[in-house]
Amino acid sequence: MRTHWFTPWLYVIPALATLMFFLVYPSLNTLIISFFGPQSEKFVGWTNYLYCFTDETMLSAFRNNLFWVILFVPLTVFLGLVLAVILDRVPYESFVKSIIFMPMAISFVGAGVIWKFIYSYRPVGSAQIGILNAFLSYLGVQPIPWLITRPWLNNICLIVVGIWIWTGFCLVVLSASYKGIPRELLEAARVDGANEYRIFWKIILPLMKPTVAVVATTMVINVLKVFDIVYVMTNGAFSTEVIANRMYKEMFMFRNYGRASAIAIVLLLFIIPMIIINVQRFREQEAVR
Repeated sequence: MRTHWFTPWLYVIPALATLMFFLVYPSLNTLIISFFGPQSEKFVGWTNYLYCFTDETMLSAFRNNLFWVILFVPLTVFLGLVLAVILDRVPYESFVKSIIFMPMAISFVGAGVIWKFIYSYRPVGSAQIGILNAFLSYLGVQPIPWLITRPWLNNICLIVVGIWIWTGFCLVVLSASYKGIPRELLEAARVDGANEYRIFWKIILPLMKPTVAVVATTMVINVLKVFDIVYVMTNGAFSTEVIANRMYKEMFMFRNYGRASAIAIVLLLFIIPMIIINVQRFREQEAVR
């Protein structure tokens, strides 16, 4: 049966039209709005972008996002990798993985509410309803205002919530990659006298490097646009502001559509390199196959 040249386009055009309408057009419209004032009426040029890189609140948001990247990404990937290797040897592997992955089934807002109660603080002498401070009070230690102690403790507490949620995702992906390693290689290394430490660094990690890189870049993308946890637990107060939460405030609280759009474009520019790296990694993996 003869196929016309335009037949493949009949399948591609609906997907392209959907992509243009829901992704390309909104992105271009956001870019245009970012050069206008609060109500998108007066052209202000690069003013909104100057605000992004000169305002102290925005600079604090950039610093906090960088702090998230430095702590969140290595810890989630490291914990996921170590757990994937360790749990492969236990008989109750599936059960433990399910428990660790369970936070992913909870909405990020729900997780934020749960941990907000865990970190809850009341003045010294009052009954502590937060688990951590109740435990400290039981030990005779003064309660700690976890979410309002700046500049680093409260951010670390928020990052812990993110790690709690995303470690399960890293574990599942890395575990699948680990199970793809031929067991003959590991057994041969053990026969040759290599200990588990050397096997991990010399065999397991090099073979899993492409997957680790993909998971790491995925975590970077997630952490750059982190919003729910910060919004629910602190709303950016006490030096915990992040880029996405600031964009939300400018858009829906201050009604400054120009600034919100500029922040969105800046965030997109930060994320695009990570997306490109991920695509390249996928292509390399497909080429190997």
